[in-house]
Amino acid sequence: MANDPYGRTGDFGPAHDGEAQANGSGLAPRPQAARSLTAGMDYVFTEQVGYLLRRAYQRHLAIFQGNAAIEGLTAVQFSTLCALDDGVSRSQVELVKATGVDQATIRGIVERLKARDLISLSKDPGDGRKVIITITEAGREALTAMTPCAIRSSEDTLGPLNPAERLALLHTLRKIADIGEAD
Repeated sequence: MANDPYGRTGDFGPAHDGEAQANGSGLAPRPQAARSLTAGMDYVFTEQVGYLLRRAYQRHLAIFQGNAAIEGLTAVQFSTLCALDDGVSRSQVELVKATGVDQATIRGIVERLKARDLISLSKDPGDGRKVIITITEAGREALTAMTPCAIRSSEDTLGPLNPAERLALLHTLRKIADIGEAD
């Protein structure tokens, strides 16, 4: 039985490197912990708004996928179909504004929805460079199937909250996102 540099006693087996053999412990040395840069600043990253919003969103996405009636239709794809549900065809720029999804991401979403025949693309007759996006009948059927799943997902996400907390959270999120109550 031997003592190691960490105060443990026991049979630690053969040494794993020269330093461990040199110090006589038979164990590899424990790496020195780096000193925390944020320790004295009252900053705990797991208590920050960005971290908590990201974790809440990840939880919601997992719930959404678990409730989804259509395999592989993501929450953002569903939101894109919802933005097209009013019967108005939109350009990609208009979809970016309607969904809050950036231009590069909306391009990929449009490609995936088109590949599933949930939307159709056409050229704007007034501007041949502009692509117009329209929901298809299959897209409307997907919305019909998915809407109850989306409602259930929201309920499941908000499940741990009482009615007052739900109202406060949704109000606060709208305020943070700079979205008015009527938007």
